Amino acid sequence: MTRPSLPPDDLPPLQETQQDRMLYRQLESYAGKSFYEACDGVTQALLVKCEWFITTVAIAPTLIINCPDMHTNRRILNHIGAIATYLEQQLSSQARIRVCPPEEMGEPIEIRVDEIGIY
Repeated sequence: MTRPSLPPDDLPPLQETQQDRMLYRQLESYAGKSFYEACDGVTQALLVKCEWFITTVAIAPTLIINCPDMHTNRRILNHIGAIATYLEQQLSSQARIRVCPPEEMGEPIEIRVDEIGIY
């Protein structure tokens, strides 16, 4: 086992505190608001039809989109390039998008923003 090269004050805490969880929620809320406000009207209209949120606790910032039906799921997937562009501009090129169809209709699809051909 190697010793960390950072001083102890710069290492993450061993246990997450309630304040840490609150700060994560605030960060995710701000990231979601910033992302949504940067989107064009078409993208916003699609997102309004879904339950969506951004999580920052994963490996990379991740936009989770829960689609209410397969029609909306297809429309989101057809619009994934634009969604990725806004996500990259507001968060990171390392961000991910997870599109979840209705539970009984298939498995979620997870895509890294840098995997999508952004023009």
